[in-house]
Amino acid sequence: MRSSQHEHGPAVVSVRFVLEDPEALTDQHEKEVTVMASKGEHLLEVALEHGINIEHACGGVCACSTCHIYVEQGMSEVTESTEPEDDRVEEAPGIQRNSRLACQCEVRGDGPIVVRVPAWNRNAVKEVPH
Repeated sequence: MRSSQHEHGPAVVSVRFVLEDPEALTDQHEKEVTVMASKGEHLLEVALEHGINIEHACGGVCACSTCHIYVEQGMSEVTESTEPEDDRVEEAPGIQRNSRLACQCEVRGDGPIVVRVPAWNRNAVKEVPH
């Protein structure tokens, strides 16, 4: 997964992840996880840094739609979608008006942000340390 190319400030933005299938994403039972993000981080980075394994087959470069999420609150707190992102979102199952790709949503505002990760978004192949 690519990380954003610049330094992040302190983690000051509240992001709540609502997990429809928490065990598949975190190996835990908690359906909601609230974490702090830094401005400039992408929501996919934030999730992965906190053990929420959102699928991202292309490595977070906007070449697929596997990191499809719903931004339920705080759409104005993340960057606007671009044409390439909109094209990829159209390929995702279950698209809604608040559909975004987690790899493209960069935290910009002060929050809070609420993100729903659909049950069908799961990392089917989990790497286990050797």
